[in-house]
Amino acid sequence: MLVPFVVAQFSSGVVWTLANFIIAGILLLGTGLLYLLVASTARNGAYRLAAGVAVAATFLLVWGNLAVGFIGSEDNPANLLYIGVLAVGFVGAVVAQLQPMGMAKAMFAAALTQFAVPFVALSIWRPELTLGVLWVIVLNTVFAGIWVVSALLFRRANAIGSTLNR
Repeated sequence: MLVPFVVAQFSSGVVWTLANFIIAGILLLGTGLLYLLVASTARNGAYRLAAGVAVAATFLLVWGNLAVGFIGSEDNPANLLYIGVLAVGFVGAVVAQLQPMGMAKAMFAAALTQFAVPFVALSIWRPELTLGVLWVIVLNTVFAGIWVVSALLFRRANAIGSTLNR
């Protein structure tokens, strides 16, 4: 949070209000606490890494949408569709009770939801197909890939855990 504060002193391009700093602080604190909550159940490094990747994806998704928005500007209502990605991941984690195989399934579901968001937005708002729309699809594909990496790491954590229990 010091970076935008320092840059704002020397540049008019960065304009953060007190509310921006408060939201950033809450987001960073929440991200750290979420990681500690999920990683505290870890039996191995693969699980902790998977949790870290999932929490990082969550942080980047929320931060990116609050800062600039993924679909159009941050004020575009289509960006609210990303709440669905977070809800799928959260509900999946609760249903899985943070168990590695269930978490892998939840992260795969989050990846699928992430990938679907721009197509749902396209079907609802029917914007003109431009290079910007293509970049939104690419960005969502990259994010879906991050969720898939987390899912694969959770699967790995499950495999490691099952071999350790024998």
